[in-house]
Amino acid sequence: MKFLLDLLNSDMMRPEAYQSFSKSWFHYLSLIITLLVIIMLTRKFKVADDKKLKSILLVFGIVMIILEIYKQIILTYQANAYQWYAFPFQFCSTPMYLFIIYGLNKNHKVDQYLLSFLATYSTFAGIAVMLYPADVFIETIGINIQTMVHHGLMAAVGFSLLITKFKLSIKYFLKGSAVFAILMTLAMIMNIIFNMQGIDATFNMFYINERFGSHLPILMVIEPLVPHLAFLAIYLFGFSFVASIIFMIGYLFRSIIYKEKYKLIDLF
Repeated sequence: MKFLLDLLNSDMMRPEAYQSFSKSWFHYLSLIITLLVIIMLTRKFKVADDKKLKSILLVFGIVMIILEIYKQIILTYQANAYQWYAFPFQFCSTPMYLFIIYGLNKNHKVDQYLLSFLATYSTFAGIAVMLYPADVFIETIGINIQTMVHHGLMAAVGFSLLITKFKLSIKYFLKGSAVFAILMTLAMIMNIIFNMQGIDATFNMFYINERFGSHLPILMVIEPLVPHLAFLAIYLFGFSFVASIIFMIGYLFRSIIYKEKYKLIDLF
């Protein structure tokens, strides 16, 4: 068992973004693979029926869960204690659960809510990390592979859904917003419960735990200046605003590339 853990814990030079090839080859390779997966999935999703789409997303969800379990084991093994900061319920963690829920779900109305979230909010998060990986890279090769596969699938699946299966209407987009609000509420509840336990560790799901503060760009500047409830409202609005930009990108892409015609009134 120790041999297996040591093998999974193998080191590599920590990758960097947009530097020389020797420093950034892993990031560049990840971007190329993600682009190729987007092209492949777009073709598959365009002709896939609901059953086929569910099967694909279910497989992706299982792969992401397996890699997440690996990450949890290795981070615990490296530190000799469970790392609460890495508990898998950050914003970027949620798509792997939703992939599986969508794959197993039989309710068509629920499907619409899940697909709306995955095509907008999840797409934004995946693309953001793939284009600007910031501090996600470490020296453990398995963790670097896990994070690129995870966020790469978020970006590839989400964008492919956006330009093939997403219904271009504000009403449909708001269904994704409802899912985000529910997930955010769950994160708030988890933060509160953890704080009540008195555990000496960082537990900051969605980075909205007032005890630890947020380190997300822009939001980390705003948080100290406003009451916590106001910060939560800004957080919800901010993510929804960026997701709406993804929505408009889908609108423009399908109008220009696929020549699909939409009137402004069609969006409502």
